[in-house]
Amino acid sequence: MSERERFSVVEANCIRKRSLEERTKDLQPEVRARFERMLDLIENAAGDVEKAAEAERRVTEELRQLGNEVLHDWARRQEQKKEDAFNKKEGVYRKEKKPLLVHAIRENRNHRTDLY
Repeated sequence: MSERERFSVVEANCIRKRSLEERTKDLQPEVRARFERMLDLIENAAGDVEKAAEAERRVTEELRQLGNEVLHDWARRQEQKKEDAFNKKEGVYRKEKKPLLVHAIRENRNHRTDLY
């Protein structure tokens, strides 16, 4: 075995893929709960599913909701990454919204402020 092949084997062992259990520890609690419900459906843990059509309907609904939650979480992470990158740029300062003139007038309503 050449040195290059030995390096590839060692590298492959070091970059071992994490197990499903290791990967699910990092998930949001809602997503993890959804996975557990899907596993319950697969195992028919409650014993209440007797027809394939009902099992298919439940699994499809769980997958749809899981996809929705995952995509929303992904979008929030992407937005946060972009915001962080934008804030790191030099010369970028966040501006606060200026109060409207109308609000200042309403606060001083009794002072008979003229706008002319």
